[in-house]
Amino acid sequence: MNPNALVITAPGINCDLELAQAFETAGARVESIPLVRLSRDPGLIDRFELIGLPGGFSYGDDVAAGRVLATLIRRSIYPALCAAIERGCPMIAPCNGFQVAVQVGLLPGPADGEGWSTEPPTPTVSLATNQTALFTDCWTPMEVDPATHSVWTRGIDFSGEAGMLPSAHGEGRFAADEELLDALEASGRVVLRYAEGSNFNGSLRRIAGICDASGLVLGLMPHPERFTRWTQHPRWTRMDAATREQDPPGLAMFRNAVRHASGVPV
Repeated sequence: MNPNALVITAPGINCDLELAQAFETAGARVESIPLVRLSRDPGLIDRFELIGLPGGFSYGDDVAAGRVLATLIRRSIYPALCAAIERGCPMIAPCNGFQVAVQVGLLPGPADGEGWSTEPPTPTVSLATNQTALFTDCWTPMEVDPATHSVWTRGIDFSGEAGMLPSAHGEGRFAADEELLDALEASGRVVLRYAEGSNFNGSLRRIAGICDASGLVLGLMPHPERFTRWTQHPRWTRMDAATREQDPPGLAMFRNAVRHASGVPV
């Protein structure tokens, strides 16, 4: 059976339809539910095998990017989201979703071997204003960290011109203290990096995406949901036919998650 995917929506989010379409194209059945409804009945989350926190400008990014939505999630559905992760539910949080996930405390999550707390933890990483202080919209060459154990990127080749993802953000500069950065790298929780020369936002160690210790929860600043068709790539007409016979990297990531949720080895 096709797994069920939940897309969490809220005022100001504007990438929910793209995220839903990516899940559907990869083989999931999708339902979009506003946070206000989930807050009244967190048990709804138990119906789903996949979860997405979309990009956009939730609640207008008042105070800081993703801050209001993160605060509301911490107060309402955090335990239900943790329970979903513990039962093996893959979760993706692109762009504004990543900003929300780190402030909620879903990422980088507990260390390997430690369980999820019933109380949201103090955030330990941040996504700060780009070093240019500008909102940047561009296609960005990416690298998968070879040490990562994320189910989302397993087996995906980001080499060559096809190995790009769209980026569109003004607050995506990944920051953490050196000790935590070392721990993230040593534990395989760094998933994606901006390729050399492509780190436009100034992220420390070129980090573009991280996962939790289980590899199920992925937060990243680029938008894989915007690269599920080759025709979305700016140079798709110049790509060789052999490349275009494969899934675009964005779609391949969602297929990985759907297979995992379906019990198929990734």
